[in-house]
Amino acid sequence: MKKILLRLVILSLIILYITSCREESKDKTAFSAEEIATASEALNSWFQEQWDTDVAMSPMTQTYLGIKTDYDKWDDMSKEAEKEELERSKIRLQYLKDSIDHNVLDETTKLSYTLSVQQLENEIEDYKYRLYNYPVNQMFGIHSQVPSFLINMHRVTDKSDAEAYVSRLERVGEMFKEVIIGLDEREAAGIVPPRFVFPRAIESSRNILKGKPFDNSSKQSTLLEDFTNKLDGLDLSKAEKDKLMDNANSALLSSVKPAYDQLISYLEDQEKRATTDHGAWKFPKGNAYFNNALSRTTTTSMSADQIHELGLAEVERIHSEMSAIKDKVGFRGSLQEFFGFMKDDQQFYYPDTKEGRQEYMDRAVMLIDSMKGRLDELFITKPKADMIVKAVEPFREKSAGKAFYQAPALDGSRPGTYYANMYDIMAMPNYQMEALAYHEGIPGHHMQIAIAQELKGIPMFRKMGRYTAYSEGWGLYTEFLPKEMGMYSDPYSDFGRLAMELWRACRLVVDTGIHNKKWTREEGIEYYTSNTPNAESDAIKMVERHIVMPSQATAYKVGMNKILDVRKAAKTSLGERFDIREFHDVVLKNGPVPLNVLDDLVTEWVNNKKNDLSDNLDNKAN
Repeated sequence: MKKILLRLVILSLIILYITSCREESKDKTAFSAEEIATASEALNSWFQEQWDTDVAMSPMTQTYLGIKTDYDKWDDMSKEAEKEELERSKIRLQYLKDSIDHNVLDETTKLSYTLSVQQLENEIEDYKYRLYNYPVNQMFGIHSQVPSFLINMHRVTDKSDAEAYVSRLERVGEMFKEVIIGLDEREAAGIVPPRFVFPRAIESSRNILKGKPFDNSSKQSTLLEDFTNKLDGLDLSKAEKDKLMDNANSALLSSVKPAYDQLISYLEDQEKRATTDHGAWKFPKGNAYFNNALSRTTTTSMSADQIHELGLAEVERIHSEMSAIKDKVGFRGSLQEFFGFMKDDQQFYYPDTKEGRQEYMDRAVMLIDSMKGRLDELFITKPKADMIVKAVEPFREKSAGKAFYQAPALDGSRPGTYYANMYDIMAMPNYQMEALAYHEGIPGHHMQIAIAQELKGIPMFRKMGRYTAYSEGWGLYTEFLPKEMGMYSDPYSDFGRLAMELWRACRLVVDTGIHNKKWTREEGIEYYTSNTPNAESDAIKMVERHIVMPSQATAYKVGMNKILDVRKAAKTSLGERFDIREFHDVVLKNGPVPLNVLDDLVTEWVNNKKNDLSDNLDNKAN
């Protein structure tokens, strides 16, 4: 802490020196290139120091980033740690506002300053809502994060890595105790998950305790199997491996099992007090919380009613485009009947077998490889990191979403991954798989996230930042982008693309319906099944996702619409000088940004191109 304060003092003196120099200058509005460079470099050094501080305080972030400094530890999940984080945010915000002259920074650093101030203000403002979430639910939580993290993130390349794995197993109990304290605090504040959440979370927790060494089964438990496989890959003596296996078994029995047993017992008790009220409106000051959540998610000032109405309008538009496809393929019947045909006809599904699932995965790889070959048509900048396609692991496939993306490691040791969920093959129709692969993989999240991580000249907090409307808006936009390239030649696949967009439009309606208009879980499910061709299992999962993640699903359509709006404005303004590759560079090469900032960046790009044209014409005239 003393080192951090000393650095702050030094950086403050640099800024004060520059400011005093300007006051002595005859021209008080201009700064020299040297002054701008010095001030910008100083602030970027400060940004890096804050990033390093935060990473040093999060062993799990270190692992995600490929750093093994605290490889044997978990994050501190106590309320004391939350308070310390709040105080750091207050100190940082005060420093930026009191000690930094925004005008003496270069343009890139000005944007970093603006984004940092906004982020810190939001963190401080949102502290009062820190309990307004469900840390353990049917989608995610510490009960599923522990095995997922160890399996997917904790690499074992030598003996010390294996020992760190065992140490993390030994510390699971401590972490679970803090989580349960947090659950208690939430219940005291009136924040309890609805009743349907509990059986799912309890079942997921019990699944971790199935197999050796927890019972007499011949099959190893999920965690022991993972540790065994990783240990088998090491060049160690039998004695060393045996000792590590003994230690892992001991940690699983003495720490992991009691931790899960205690969590299961707590959830079973809390379930007795849960209700069937599903929306955020049930929370103390729930409406204020939900409006704040919408603002953070969409990075707009749109109200719940405005988002709801936008969703209804988009559903109507997409239904119209789907009807045109229905007529094109010669289907005789209503759109609802066409939905039923698309839901039920076996031509649209792979066999519900091991071979059928493999066939799906093989085609997903083919789709990604095909799009990789056409990236030059769309992008100037492309990521160095590769991307692979992988099925969701069995231990979490029942509760996980149908598809998602995992970012590559910063050090290049792990590629980006497009996960496809093969649990319910009837929820993965072949007519939707193109749009799904484009969204989660290429040119969707992989292009966006991998490029951001590899950017030069911007602080780490911007490379690793997450604005849901920006990132998911890009993902949905890149479902539409291949349509313009002729990639959906099959009308059924184009219907699948529209079905995916329709799904996101319905999200606007149902999310706000549940949390603002007091819709029930069943009303939300009925809206999806009546208005989309998706399986009922899709509808159930999505409504339950809305319930435990208020506002999150509104980001996709709001973000996509914004990207299309700014692109349309740029094309109108630039005419033939509009270059889709340059536009995508503007969108991606600044890292994640709020939608209003994205609008400003595109406007600036358009104006610069127009000014360049004007200068060229003037030079020719002279």
